[in-house]
Formats: sequence, C-alpha cells, structure tokens
Amino acid sequence: MNVLRRCPQLHRSYATQPPLPRLARVARTASTPLAVRLRRRKQFGATPVGTTDATKEGLTPSEQARYTRMKAQGLVQKHANGKELTSEEWLNYTNDRRSRVRGFARKRSRSEGTQETEVLGRKVYLPNIVMRLVRNHTLPGQPYNPYEATFRIPQSVTKTDVRSLLLAIYGVKSTYIRTDNYISPWYRTQKGYERRPYKTYKRAVVGLVDPFYYPHRLEDMPATEKKEREEFIEKHFAIQHNRNLQKQELLRMTMGGGKATFKFKAPYATKRSHIIRLVNERRAQREGLVTEFADEIAANRKQGEKFNYQKVNAKIQSRSQSKKEALPPLRTESSKRPTV
Repeated sequence: MNVLRRCPQLHRSYATQPPLPRLARVARTASTPLAVRLRRRKQFGATPVGTTDATKEGLTPSEQARYTRMKAQGLVQKHANGKELTSEEWLNYTNDRRSRVRGFARKRSRSEGTQETEVLGRKVYLPNIVMRLVRNHTLPGQPYNPYEATFRIPQSVTKTDVRSLLLAIYGVKSTYIRTDNYISPWYRTQKGYERRPYKTYKRAVVGLVDPFYYPHRLEDMPATEKKEREEFIEKHFAIQHNRNLQKQELLRMTMGGGKATFKFKAPYATKRSHIIRLVNERRAQREGLVTEFADEIAANRKQGEKFNYQKVNAKIQSRSQSKKEALPPLRTESSKRPTV
C-alpha cells in the first residue's frame, strides 16, 4: 500500500451503502455478535437459520427500536404537509444520508454561480499499512459465507480506517466491520518472560455488499481444477522447480564427483552403535594376541626351550600389518623378564 500521491483525509471519506441485497442481510444476521443475538433471542425469539431478522420494510431490530423511540419523542422527519415519515420512508431517508461521501462539501461560487467540491480537513498521505486477507473461520459442516471478508491488520488501525481504505483504494463496499485483538501468550526466555510480537495481531471481519468467494484449497479442488491450479502456480512461481534445484545442490555437495557413492567414506560414523562395535573388535583382537602370546610361552616352557620375545613380536607385527591393523608390540627390550 505504498502510495505516494496525496488524497483527502481518508478517515472521513467513506460512505455506508444503501439497503443491502437479501443474501447480504442474511449474512449480516448470521454474523451478529453473540451478545446481540442472545439479547434479540430473548426479546423476539430465535431466528431460523438462513433467514434475516429484519422487518418487511428492511429495518433491523436496532433500527426499528430507534424509529419507535424517535417517533415517540416527535423527532421523526416530516413531509411538506406535516405528516411524519413511515418506517420505510424513514429508512430510505436514513440510507440516503448514510450513503453520502463524508469529508467533502458542495460549495457554490458567488461570481459564476456554479457548485464546486471542497475538501474538508487537511490533506494527508495514504498510510503505509499491511492488510492481510485470510480465509473466514467456518465451522465444520457449515457453508462458507461469501458476504464476509477477514483481514489481519495492525493494532493501530480502526474500523473507520479499514472502511475508508477498502472503498477509496479497492472500491470495496462494506456494510459492517467487527474487530477483535489477539494477544500473544507469555513465553519463557533466558531473560524472563516476554510476548512475541508476530503472534499479536488485530482481526477485522468486514461485511460485503457484493459476494467474494475465497479460492479453494488445492486439496478441496476437483482433479481437473487442481491440476490446472498447480500448473498455473508452477508457471508463475516455479515452486517445484526451485525445490528440485535445492535437492540437486544438496546431492552435489554430499556426493563425490558425480558418482553414486557419498564423499564421506569413513568406516565408522559417530553413532553409538558403530563406536561400541569398533571397541569390541579391538578388544577381541587384543585378547586374541594376548592368548596367542601366552600359548607360545607355555609351549616353549613345555619343550624346555628359551622363549624368544623378539621372534614372537616380529611374528605378531607381520600378522597385524597384513591385516592393516598395526598394533604396538606387547613387550619391548627393556621390559623383558628373565626366563624361569
């Protein structure tokens, strides 16, 4: 919404629309706040699903109560003959007044006698805000309401700002706007507790005069529409192509020279099972060498021969080198023990 041109004061240049279509009135009744629905149900009874609580003349219960109160006080507008307006005429008069574009005035020029539009207030830049359109919250088993649109807006934006922006920039006619704030919960950190700003937002539910159908999810589309949608997304955004490029780059980094074997050819990884197996193999090899050395000593003693440590060590070293597992000798010249 970066707009660099000047415009009239937006928080006054909006207009409430005249009487709504029947489906829009039904959607307005269905989206009435809970407290209002309970109050009206207690006073007028329950409203059937798919109907509107407006009267035959098109007045809502609040407008009907206002007309009755003004009529009792004698504040209802009158005709030229002095007769008061009926409820339908009063509603038409009220809608005509509502539909005027506020923030402007018709000024008659004294010299030429023509009328000109004058802007009331001062000129300001369009606000640089982000209004994020999201899908309406629909309960399972209930139809989607096309006469409502849900936005996530900054907390500093008001209902009047939303109405003005939608009408002045996008040309969207709105009937009602209901807002609520979502505050981020507390999260524990090293410095204490704090809220996360990106989880704090303001929601605006806007009633629409013209229906707007949010695009279906891919999983909710028929097979043909889903295929066309995926082709459209791939053509304009290339999501799957980028994913394939990422996979190829990952394989290029982890594979060696285009071969089908990984570059990291260590015999044992750092997993616990591999480490334990390596320790057990070395232990078994060491115990085998010790047993073989002890058998050589026992055999020489049995034959009455003098045991030759250098000869046995050379034999063990040659056997270890043949297996590419060179181990240190079991004894050195300094550690020789006298023959018994």
